[in-house]
Amino acid sequence: MTVELPVKRLADYSVFSKEDVEAIFELGKKLKGLKVVHVNATAYGGGVAELLMTIVPLMKDAGLDASWEVLEAPMEFFNVTKKLHNALQGADIEISEEEWELFEKVNEENAKRLNLDADVVIIHDPQPAYIPYFRSGTHTKYIWRCHIDTSTPNLKVWNRLTSKMTKYEKALFHIMDYVRAPFDNIAVEFPPSIDPLSPKNREISEAELKSVVDRYKIDVSRPIITVVARFDPWKDLFSAINVYRKVKERFDVQLAIVSAMAKDDPEGWIFFEDVLRYAGVDKDILFLTDLKGVGHLEVNAIQRLSTLGLHTATREGFGLVISEMMWKEHPVVARPVGGVKIQIDDGVNGYLRQSVEELADAVCDLLENQSRLREFGKNAKEKVRKTYLSTAHVKRYLEIIKSVVK
Repeated sequence: MTVELPVKRLADYSVFSKEDVEAIFELGKKLKGLKVVHVNATAYGGGVAELLMTIVPLMKDAGLDASWEVLEAPMEFFNVTKKLHNALQGADIEISEEEWELFEKVNEENAKRLNLDADVVIIHDPQPAYIPYFRSGTHTKYIWRCHIDTSTPNLKVWNRLTSKMTKYEKALFHIMDYVRAPFDNIAVEFPPSIDPLSPKNREISEAELKSVVDRYKIDVSRPIITVVARFDPWKDLFSAINVYRKVKERFDVQLAIVSAMAKDDPEGWIFFEDVLRYAGVDKDILFLTDLKGVGHLEVNAIQRLSTLGLHTATREGFGLVISEMMWKEHPVVARPVGGVKIQIDDGVNGYLRQSVEELADAVCDLLENQSRLREFGKNAKEKVRKTYLSTAHVKRYLEIIKSVVK
């Protein structure tokens, strides 16, 4: 399925990073008309989809013939790929022969069905990873973009998966810690980005803020600790609740858990119910999800209304929700996992801590020191501006594409 794209203009981003925009236009002149197709599992509900909704239109504006295709697959396929995702992050999971056969069958069908006649095809994550294997006799160059923490994968699953991933020219990982054979010689460190003009990150008016406050009955007179995360065991929302409970012993705080249910994550519904039960009847734990009408603009408002961010994931490919919170001039307290540890500079724009007790102490430190809270917030926004905006991301993509087609 071809995804319908919005129109985005690079010129609108010059206010944030003029140098990157100029570099993109220069690269675009050399790649003008080149056909590039991105392929992933879903058009909504996850970080990859959000990225592509900005990256692909900006590639088009730079002069490339860029498009985005999404897999067509039954729910049983997504049950298998969720197991695959967890295994690549280290879970001790068995994938049966029948499940591997379904995985290959869906990839083979999509290799024929999707519009993939292009100069470069960029495959995102494991779901469509076998598409190149099932395409022959084309001039296409393939790039694999991995958004998962593969630092300690289940090797049996990793080796089986990668055994047929032999046609890739480059493999892009958030950080080099994630790189393993057979990609050692083609791997590139490749962090993602946030779109400063998207509904989730743009500046919003006082009226829009007030609308969200009124609709969700948010008490802005007390500090709000905000966690933005999918309902996924790796996000460890139980620890987030435990941190909040410890902080609550010293400060009259609220915890906002903000989330969306993704199409390709059937396990999420079960975990959502588990977290709800664990939270109990505490009225200061706010569940703000798309089930209650929370969309990107509402997430933006909630983050801006927050005092600081909290992230308790035990595995994290990158964690763009951290950059999103930092962009709103709020520090984040988080576990030092995956891409989290390259976004947060400990003691500069947030704190990196491991245990529930350490995380709670770090939150309390910021609540006790308002000047530090503000200083960390300013540092946080500047870090994102320099490193993790869409323009830097598009520039990196064009450089990689140029390297594989020259």
